[in-house]
Amino acid sequence: MSKISLVLVEDHDLTRVGLLAALRQVEQIEVRGEAANGHQGLTIIQEQKPDVAIIALNLPDMDGIEVTQRLKKDPQTASTRILILTNKTKEKDVLAAFVAGADSYLLKDIEFNKLIEVIVTTYEGNSWIDPTIADIVLKQIKKPVASNVGIASMSADQHNTKQLEEKTCIEWQEEPLFEMSPLTNRELDVLELIVGGCNNADIAEKLCITVGTVKTHVRNILNKLCVDDRTQAAVRALRSGLVE
Repeated sequence: MSKISLVLVEDHDLTRVGLLAALRQVEQIEVRGEAANGHQGLTIIQEQKPDVAIIALNLPDMDGIEVTQRLKKDPQTASTRILILTNKTKEKDVLAAFVAGADSYLLKDIEFNKLIEVIVTTYEGNSWIDPTIADIVLKQIKKPVASNVGIASMSADQHNTKQLEEKTCIEWQEEPLFEMSPLTNRELDVLELIVGGCNNADIAEKLCITVGTVKTHVRNILNKLCVDDRTQAAVRALRSGLVE
């Protein structure tokens, strides 16, 4: 496996220095730069084009949501996988981060070994959601699907932190992200247990169905949401018009 190039954007000096020192000891990771604010982060990420960028949600000049929006809209940095690092678990922060295009979302109290695992997972094209905020994602998945499903995006130039605190401003593109069939009530039951960390055997026991039936439901959920794994299912549903 080739080394994962990485840039860290974190305004808290002790946190940034400590993370950088630890990350540089990991053989599979190549740290290409660091930044203490959003503008510096944008510059170095645009220069280095890393595989993964760890971006703090709270930054002194622009928040991590705006940084993520700008990176995802720039063709030169759109492929960089974004991992949001924060202490916040408020619904508006979680949803705004994913709508902006963040690939993974984790809390700062995560163990370092787990952080490395999440970095690798994110680099490989999968999304990871901290279990603490799984319920927030699940609640959005359960909302009725809009008739015209589209990918939600917010303009970084128009929506600053103050506006995000007042309301979530979402613009809908005309082209749908994908044609999504609504999940059945049973599929929602299965999805809820998946988000809760249950394996197929656990789901079968809780719902009084066979493991084979569970596998069928899981396969249908992944197919309907056009994803490859369970975590991606939660994120894809969140980004596909279920966020109000």
